[in-house]
Amino acid sequence: MNEAREAILALADGRIFRGRAFGAIGETAGEAVFNTSMTGYQEVLTDPSYKGQIVCMTYPEIGNVGVNPDDEESSRIYVEGFVVREYLERPSNWRARMTLGEYLERAGVIGIEGIDTRALVRHLRSAGAQEAVISSVNLDPDALVAKARTAPGLIGRDLVKEVTCERPYDWDSGPWRRESGFVRPSAAELAAAPAVVALDYGIKRNILRRLVATGFRVSVLPARATAEQVLALNPDGVFLSNGPADPAAVPYAIETVRGLLGKKPIFGICLGHQILGLALGGRTFKLGFGHHGANHPVMDLRTRRVEITSQNHGFAVDADSLQGKAELSHLNLNDHTVEGLRGIGAPFFSVQYHPEASPGPHDSDYLFGRFRRLVEEFPRHGAEALDRITAAEQSA
Repeated sequence: MNEAREAILALADGRIFRGRAFGAIGETAGEAVFNTSMTGYQEVLTDPSYKGQIVCMTYPEIGNVGVNPDDEESSRIYVEGFVVREYLERPSNWRARMTLGEYLERAGVIGIEGIDTRALVRHLRSAGAQEAVISSVNLDPDALVAKARTAPGLIGRDLVKEVTCERPYDWDSGPWRRESGFVRPSAAELAAAPAVVALDYGIKRNILRRLVATGFRVSVLPARATAEQVLALNPDGVFLSNGPADPAAVPYAIETVRGLLGKKPIFGICLGHQILGLALGGRTFKLGFGHHGANHPVMDLRTRRVEITSQNHGFAVDADSLQGKAELSHLNLNDHTVEGLRGIGAPFFSVQYHPEASPGPHDSDYLFGRFRRLVEEFPRHGAEALDRITAAEQSA
């Protein structure tokens, strides 16, 4: 830890926060956002959806459980910088393999601690998410503000190409269990399982684990895979993953999903949900400060049940743009933005939030079961399959 080294967080609107450096030494730029989760900082750091962003954690003490390889959501850290109120250098957890500071330093990720994160969050809530710079090598506030103002934003920026896999691969790891580690199905179980192609826009490992736990055989394809390449594998269903930045900036993904609509059952999460909306002819827009945290209430409009959800997105689907093209299935109770879509006479559904992240902790598990039932019933009932499934859920 760099205890005596000063660092500065500078926002594009001129607001300055002074603190202490931890993690790597240097300078970084990105869009400043805040996450309201009380736990899960390692999952936040390694979530590819945070590519291009500097993340401020609102929980005041960060680092107390250290880090370990089992909790990583991807192969590396994707945040551009990390902001905390108080960094705890000595973790107390039996699973810890290194400190958070060491983890950031090894990855070359710059952190700042000791700032008033409450003041920062209140400012971002009123002024909006914006470009920012963290520096522990240049302490000239005016120069850092100028750099923040010229840093690239997220609108129109394709960051999916920077986080997607380079080549196809199969995934067979299920959930982690304390007594046995990650559970893996047998070869016979995989051979008998329905096949799902997951399009990787920045997919989290826990989504893949939940698909395996639901009984799928999972193949992952890069984001630029075409509809023809997906259909050539003859999967029983298609999953559209989470990912970073502006959904309108990935026209190749939109075109692929458009070519799959009606041909295979589709389930989308987060960016996958937004891309599905665009493929249907809808629009997306940037939120003021986004939704990032594990405590957002969402209502299922058919059952009127409220789910406590985990979220991480800065864009949303415009509900009015999808009238007659899809049914609005879920609504955010904080700001009434779209949280879910459901096909009208077509086998697709999607949610803006993350049902794999266990925020409720099990409020949204049913969505993976719904996808499994849709895959099983689509060959028999075609376009009516989703209507039958959701009607049964509503009456349960």
